[in-house]
Amino acid sequence: MKNWLRPLATVWIGLTTHKLRSFLTMLGIIIGVASVITLMSIGKGSTASILANIESMGANLVTISPGMSLSFGGVRGAASSSTLTQNDTEAIAKQISNISAVAPTSSSNLQLIAGTENTQTQVIGTSTDYQTMNNLKIASGSFFTEVQYEHGAKVVVLGYNVAETLFPDTTISPVGQKIRLGTQVIVTVVGVLESKGGSFNSVDNNVIIPLTLMQKSISQSKNTKGEKTVSSIIVALVDTEKSDETVTDLTALLRERHSLAADADDDFRIQSMAEMITNLESTSSTMTLLLGAIAAIALLVGGIGVMNIMLVSVLERTREIGIRKALGARERDIWIQFLLEAASLTFAGGIIGVAVGWGASIAIDKLGFMSTMVTPDIVIMAVSVSVAIGLFFGFYPAWNASRLNPIQALRSE
Repeated sequence: MKNWLRPLATVWIGLTTHKLRSFLTMLGIIIGVASVITLMSIGKGSTASILANIESMGANLVTISPGMSLSFGGVRGAASSSTLTQNDTEAIAKQISNISAVAPTSSSNLQLIAGTENTQTQVIGTSTDYQTMNNLKIASGSFFTEVQYEHGAKVVVLGYNVAETLFPDTTISPVGQKIRLGTQVIVTVVGVLESKGGSFNSVDNNVIIPLTLMQKSISQSKNTKGEKTVSSIIVALVDTEKSDETVTDLTALLRERHSLAADADDDFRIQSMAEMITNLESTSSTMTLLLGAIAAIALLVGGIGVMNIMLVSVLERTREIGIRKALGARERDIWIQFLLEAASLTFAGGIIGVAVGWGASIAIDKLGFMSTMVTPDIVIMAVSVSVAIGLFFGFYPAWNASRLNPIQALRSE
C-alpha cells in the first residue's frame, strides 16, 4: 500500500508547490471538457425536446399526404392538387386492420378577427377523432361534437397562442365568443386547447374546425371524378409493432383505388411517427457527435499544453531527478511519477470542466436560449477522454525524464 501512496504523495507535493503552473496546465483541459459538456448537452437537449413534441402528437400515428406526382426535366415536384379523397378515408377505415381511427384533414391560411384583434394562422378542418389521435387536451370549453361535425356547424376550437392573441383580456373567456374566419364566415368558439409547447408543427398556433364546415363555407376542392379531396389523412394504429405491415397494406389499397400502373410511382406519401422518430434520432445522434468532435479539438489543444508544461517541468527539475536517481530511484519510478502528475492534472481539470460545462448548460436552459440535457454518458466520456489525453501527452515528458543520465542531471543548475 505504501508503495502506491508514495508516488501519489510525491505527485501532490509537485503539483501544490507550483500552483499557478498547475492551474494554467489544467486551464486548457477545463475549457475543452466544459465545451464538450455544453455542446453535447445542447445536442441531446434539442433532440429530446423535438422527440417529446413529436411523441406528444401521438407515436402511433401514420400520416398520408399527396405524393410527388409531377416531373420537370427529371426533377420531381409536388403535385398542384391533392390526390387524396374522403372516399379514400372511408375505404381505409373499412378495409385496413390494425387501425383504431382515421381523420381526414384540410387546411387553409386565413385571417382571424375578434373585435379589434386579428391574426393570420392555419385553420385545420378535420373530424372529431383528431383530438384523441393527437392527444389534445381542452383548457376550457370542449371540442366540437360528432353532431356538430355532421351538420357542418359554425364552431371553432382555438390553439392556446391564438386564444391569447385574439382575447388578451384574461377576465373574458373566449368560449362562446364570435370570431370571423377570412372575409365572410363567422364562427363561435366552443373550446380552447391546452398549450403543447414547442415549435415543431405546434397546434398552439392553429385553430380547428369541422371538415364539413371547411368544405361547405371556406374551401371545397374536388378531383376530376368529382370526389372531395383532403390535404392529408391521419391514421392511428392499434399496434405500432405492425407499423411496417400496415404501411404496406395502405400502399396497396391506395394504389388500387387510384388505378396506378405497376410501374407508376405512388401519387401519395406515407410516413409513420415511429419512422420519423427513428430517422430523427439517427440524424440527431450524428449531429451530437459532430458537436462533441468540434469541442474535442479544444481538449486536444489542452493536451498539447499539458505536454509542453510537463517538458518544462522536466527541465526545471533535472537536478531533483538526478538526486532521486543517485539515491536509488529506478527509471520506472521517475516515469510513473511524471505520468501520474500529467494524469492528475487532466483528471482534476476534467472534474472542474464538468462542473463549468454543467453550469453553463443549466444557465442556457434556464435563460430559454435552447433546451439542454446533461447525461451520465457525456460526463463519463469527457472525464475519461481528459485523463486519456493526460496519459497520452504526458508519456513523452515522463519517458524523457526517466532516461536522464543521473551524473549529467546532478551537474544541472
